[in-house]
Amino acid sequence: MRRAKPWLIALGVVALLGAGAYLLRVGLGNAQSKPPSSSGQADRTPPVPVVATAARTSDVAVYLAGLGSVTPLNTVAVHTRVDGELTKVLFQEGQRVNAGDLLAEIDPRPFQVQLTQTQGQLARDEALLRNARVDLERYRTLVAEDSAPKQQLDTQVELVRQYEGVVETDRGQIDNVRLQLTYCRITAPLGGRLGLRLVDPGNIVHATDQSGLVVITQLQPIAVVFTIPEDSLPPVLAKLNAGATLPVEAWDREQKQRLASGIVLTVDNQIDPTTGTVRLKAVFPNADGRLFPSQFVNAHLRLDVKRGATVVPTAAIQQSAQGAFVYVVKPDHSATVRLVKVGVTEGDSAAIESGVSPTELVVVDGAERLREGSRVAPTPRRAP
Repeated sequence: MRRAKPWLIALGVVALLGAGAYLLRVGLGNAQSKPPSSSGQADRTPPVPVVATAARTSDVAVYLAGLGSVTPLNTVAVHTRVDGELTKVLFQEGQRVNAGDLLAEIDPRPFQVQLTQTQGQLARDEALLRNARVDLERYRTLVAEDSAPKQQLDTQVELVRQYEGVVETDRGQIDNVRLQLTYCRITAPLGGRLGLRLVDPGNIVHATDQSGLVVITQLQPIAVVFTIPEDSLPPVLAKLNAGATLPVEAWDREQKQRLASGIVLTVDNQIDPTTGTVRLKAVFPNADGRLFPSQFVNAHLRLDVKRGATVVPTAAIQQSAQGAFVYVVKPDHSATVRLVKVGVTEGDSAAIESGVSPTELVVVDGAERLREGSRVAPTPRRAP
């Protein structure tokens, strides 16, 4: 019997070793690719990081919002009341003045001359009156002695009365000229802010001039006229008729900064049929001067305050086909969907009428990555 060659035996051994290594590799690969149990998969799924905050109990104000414009309570164009040369202008444009402050002066010399003339005329007429009274006493004595006719006495009585009327007229003329002299000093009729100067010194001004000297606008207090829908008018009137004071806040155009706080002064007497709105006027102290005439503002009228409401951040409220909802974090750190009924909104907070209880955690950031039952890792929300 022939013996096998050595090289064939070595080749067979190598083939057997290679086949064994291949089978071992395939077996390990299958063992690694085998799916784990469901419990092991759930334990290794990372929770979704979210920002959550607890619902709280708070008082929420009920506001009515409207577009408004700042309107001065009083605006006065300062005119001269006498004709003459404007000799002095004692104010600066844009200056704040008080009622009674001296603004300008008219040349008083023509009126001083008139005053001298009327005073001289009064002195003459008073002398004539004194002489007529002396003659009247003489005639009374003569008539009593039957030395003069009574008709002459009656004539003298009427002459005295005539001179008395002339003297009163002279005194009235003197008062009138003195009043004209007072008008030569032009003073501020009210406190406020001056506008641009309309007449320069040296010009001849008249009481009939249309433009006047300067315009004064009252800034403290100041008013805001704004509109609200006609459907909101009945509760406002009910509050005002009951004697309540309705606070109003004025906010800037972007509604990011509160400018001033005031109260409702009055309601207009008719509704605009073209817009379905009614105008309200609110008055503001404006001590810091942040409200300026014709400035656009957003007016927020506080109609009522809802006490003890459940409040959540508006960022927590999501919308779906079924309505508004929030994600609530349960004690086992899983998220669940809650349909909610949203009430009034104030700033970044919203009152929840149903669906969430106080102290429950609601998700305010990261809700877009959640589903019903998702595991979450909540992080407290930073205070604004």
